[in-house]
Amino acid sequence: MSALEVITSEQSGRELRHSFERRGPIWLGRDSSCEVVLDSELVSRRHARLEWLDGALLLTDCSANGTHLDGHTLRQSAAEVCDRSELGIGPFRVRVVQHTDDADAAVAKVPSELRRRIQRQLLEHLDLSRLKATHFDGAAMRPRVADALKMICEAHSKDLPSLATRRALVRELSDEALGLGPLERLLADTEVTEIMVVDRSTIYVERRGLIEETGLSFTDDEAVRSVIERIVTPLGRRIDESTPIVDARLADGSRVNAIIPPLASRGPCITIRKFSQNALSLDDLVARGSLTRRMADFLCCAVKARKNIVIAGGTGSGKTTLLNVLSAAIPERERIVTIEDAAELRLQQKHVVSLEARPANLEGKGAYTIRDLVRNALRMRPDRIVVGECRGGEAIDMLQAMNTGHDGSMTTTHANSPIEAVARIETLCLMAGLDLPIAAIRAQIATSVHLVVQQSRFADGTRRVTCISEVGNVDEHGEVELHDIHRFERTGTDPQGKILGEYRATGHLPSFAGEFAAQGLSCWGDDP
Repeated sequence: MSALEVITSEQSGRELRHSFERRGPIWLGRDSSCEVVLDSELVSRRHARLEWLDGALLLTDCSANGTHLDGHTLRQSAAEVCDRSELGIGPFRVRVVQHTDDADAAVAKVPSELRRRIQRQLLEHLDLSRLKATHFDGAAMRPRVADALKMICEAHSKDLPSLATRRALVRELSDEALGLGPLERLLADTEVTEIMVVDRSTIYVERRGLIEETGLSFTDDEAVRSVIERIVTPLGRRIDESTPIVDARLADGSRVNAIIPPLASRGPCITIRKFSQNALSLDDLVARGSLTRRMADFLCCAVKARKNIVIAGGTGSGKTTLLNVLSAAIPERERIVTIEDAAELRLQQKHVVSLEARPANLEGKGAYTIRDLVRNALRMRPDRIVVGECRGGEAIDMLQAMNTGHDGSMTTTHANSPIEAVARIETLCLMAGLDLPIAAIRAQIATSVHLVVQQSRFADGTRRVTCISEVGNVDEHGEVELHDIHRFERTGTDPQGKILGEYRATGHLPSFAGEFAAQGLSCWGDDP
């Protein structure tokens, strides 16, 4: 079934999305009767019209001031709209995204050899190989490429008899030539949180916490390599047989990992952790059932009371999201230094210094690790240090920072329970190479970390805070004590596969509860 998504954004950056099935005209304008209302005096009452005609999507300008389409101006005229075309209507920027599932399935069956032949003819026609990579995303290039591909596909109409298939193939090959290929539409899909390219013909995504196959594909391995290079080259990084693994990020902040042969035996592999454009709040997490109101209030009070917090969880469990959410409780007056491998945190406070680790250059020099940045942060007069993830020797520096005047610092680590989180931190400290006895490390953990917050992802795709534990003293056996304050207890699974359970307070009163009272912080009310 075909569908259309119209995404409007104002100068403030706020986006509104409108979804339509393939039927009737879609009016854009100032009048309230329009399907897409653009409230501005610079927009005509019924400014422009989108409609399908003979399988094509047409834009007709009906205004006094004209409509901008991919860099060209329409005045009382019509033009075909390509997938992901950009419109300019008064102060509004409008993107048009087409979804044609049936055609996508047909395109997936187009032989690779035919796709490669069409791509070669496109290169010969436009000589795209001579264009600089910085020009690939220009709005003016997409209509030129689309027009050339339409002509080439028409010449292959014997092999591509379906008009819908030809149009979908034009869209896919345009994305491969100018953008990130089939990943473009997945990046535009707000429900997709992770994109996983296993090989050129196998692409999975994560939606609502569950993994599903897309049916999309690249033309060949070289097309996947081109997409990787298009991502990493502007960042001054490279990927080749001598450097077959690379970490990078997209312009929107999404995190990218790519690995190529000989390390990836099935061909180039890409994993993209999408960056959410809409910042979540604790209220959002409570509404989703990720934790209770009492738990949210307790964590908010802990942040305000400058308690040191470690968020533990598995890959994709939502650790960074929870860290971002909890950081919103840090008062505006404080100076915060964030340290990450790849910048993902988006703190709302104004006084935030964001540091990002850097890999070695082509000569193997110039690398700055998380540990280097943590040490440097101590010289930057921070009130709090927030480390995106502790995964090495920086853990010992983080503990020392927490214990020497930087209360209220936070970090994340990979672990499946609070007990495992403490053991993980011990192991990371040993990686620092300082030859410290384990007893000294455990004493440091006990005096530095106040809370371990366990975040988990369940089989049904839901993400929950499953435990909040206070870190106590070192016991008589030399182990760090942990006291659970709140727990999620699973009770079963319903017929639809949804995880059932309930949150329970254990009755343990944290040792710092008196500090909450002294600071006027209250978090002991009943859950609604």
